[in-house]
Amino acid sequence: MMYMLLWIAVIIQRLTEVMIAKRNEMWMKNRGGIVIHEPLYKWIVTAHVLFLISLFFESYVRHQHSAPIPVIYLIFFLVLQGVRIWCLRSLGRYWNTKIVVLPGARLKKVGPYRFFKHPNYFVVGLEFIVLSLVFHAFLTAVLFPVIHAILMYVRIPEEEKALKIYDKVEYGR
Repeated sequence: MMYMLLWIAVIIQRLTEVMIAKRNEMWMKNRGGIVIHEPLYKWIVTAHVLFLISLFFESYVRHQHSAPIPVIYLIFFLVLQGVRIWCLRSLGRYWNTKIVVLPGARLKKVGPYRFFKHPNYFVVGLEFIVLSLVFHAFLTAVLFPVIHAILMYVRIPEEEKALKIYDKVEYGR
């Protein structure tokens, strides 16, 4: 039962983030923001959906849903959620799941973005591992971080290219 509640909570969190991203996209577009066409985006979304499905089925097929939740991994996952929220709040309305730039704005490094450029992508990769370990889904823990790394290997340069083209994009407050 606890696994199911956690799984549903993660789905609700992800759907909430999609709604926030859509609202932020509209806010930026209303101010002249440009959504960069990104064929890879559908694959990123697909990977996240398949991750959640894989997590559920691997756990249940292996009958791990009745095993005790590994508390250390759960705590680490909750810490990652704090960092994830920090990433989103730091960028505020500039945070998005798509590549959206606002020409004329200035790049400003705030929150975890002071330390490195793409902390949210790093957190997502760790979440794929840690949440899989919470669910005893070991194949998922190996497979999806690799998929995520491949997708980010392509996406991050695209994002950097968009930021260079529109030069002074401001992220944060």
